[in-house]
Amino acid sequence: MPKFKSTTILCVRRDGVVAMGADGQVTVGTTVMKRQAKKLRRLHQNRVLAGFAGSTADAITLFEKFEAKLDEFRGNLTRSAVELAKEWRMDRVLRRLEALMIVADLEHSLLLSGTGDVIEPEEGALAIGSGGPYALAAARGLLAHTVLPPREIVGASMRIAADIDIYTNQEIMIEELTA
Repeated sequence: MPKFKSTTILCVRRDGVVAMGADGQVTVGTTVMKRQAKKLRRLHQNRVLAGFAGSTADAITLFEKFEAKLDEFRGNLTRSAVELAKEWRMDRVLRRLEALMIVADLEHSLLLSGTGDVIEPEEGALAIGSGGPYALAAARGLLAHTVLPPREIVGASMRIAADIDIYTNQEIMIEELTA
């Protein structure tokens, strides 16, 4: 799986609540170009969260394709994700896109890649981007040793990642789905 710089996306679920967070930094080479980019979207009547790491133009294309799959499969997240991953992998143009996505609804959290991966975590946390490993480690620790709700775990974990990863900043956006 390719490693993408320039962002951190983290998704945490616990007790019927799912929260997804993203930093706002856009980096070109070693230059910070923007501090408050929006890397998260609510899709399919606000019942699905999606976040991306990678090229902005590529991610917008993927958001649009994924939303079309959600419409086609009546909001079935897993089926939509599998179909997008297949198309992404097989299509000559799409397979050149440089991005990773995390998508989530109240039942599933999935990582999607251009190599056809559709991965669902076992521990309730999933992360991508250059700060992803730091945010994921922090989230797993907080899930295991606290009773904090997902929104607070995401916020704390994203701040830890931003303190470590130079491509992640403290301008954190968090979206949440509740039953």
